[in-house]
Amino acid sequence: MNVFIIAAITIDGFIGRSSGHIADWTGKADKQVFVRLTKEAGVVVMGSRTFATIGRALPGRRTIVYTSNPEKINADGVETTNETPADLLDRLNKEGAKGVAICGGATIYSLFMDSGLVNEMYLTIVPVLFGQGVPLFDSSLDVKLHLHKSTPLKDDALLLHYGIEKH
Repeated sequence: MNVFIIAAITIDGFIGRSSGHIADWTGKADKQVFVRLTKEAGVVVMGSRTFATIGRALPGRRTIVYTSNPEKINADGVETTNETPADLLDRLNKEGAKGVAICGGATIYSLFMDSGLVNEMYLTIVPVLFGQGVPLFDSSLDVKLHLHKSTPLKDDALLLHYGIEKH
């Protein structure tokens, strides 16, 4: 089962101005990449703050939200969890999932990177500067990546596809 992080970041490395910032700054090309890759995966996993900016299940994808307050997530078609990444991915694998897209935010990205279970990363670099905001990760990491492909997108963005070196 392929497990990958998918994110859009500013040139200066932020995924949003604040934790509640809606990703309306990324552009149409990034949104198309996001839809394509997450639909190919079939399962999307995100934190409750990221989910709050969306507020609904993503069409054509199984939507799972990490939360310690599942009663606050009442959107149709949305599952909640507080399992460890290993337990969640093991369960999804047993249920026949072919891929899992980790969709943010920084805490969830860090949680999954720390688990060592992420295989790939798709980063759309958007030509925007925030100067400050929410970083891609909120913990210290020591992970090596290998560039598989870089693809220029419309809107002057760049999609970087990395493989993650396993220890």
